[in-house]
Amino acid sequence: MATVQISAFVSDDTKSRLDGYARAHGVAKAWLIEQALLHHLAALEALPEDVRVPVRMTLDQPSAGRVRAMLQHPPPPTDAMRRLFDDR
Repeated sequence: MATVQISAFVSDDTKSRLDGYARAHGVAKAWLIEQALLHHLAALEALPEDVRVPVRMTLDQPSAGRVRAMLQHPPPPTDAMRRLFDDR
């Protein structure tokens, strides 16, 4: 199979994590990047757009406040949530 080179800018943290993983597991960075891209593209092709969860989300101040409040004082579970966890 023919190969081509691609180029991308990534954060220092991402590069450090890539280097560390490749070194710790004895794999080539090129192989690891290709596997990650293939995995990600397969997921994008298989999952409907409305069920994909973004890696990062940016919230405005009011939304962040609501999330913080819910984390500090979680609402009681709904009936549907109770049924879901009772079926385990």
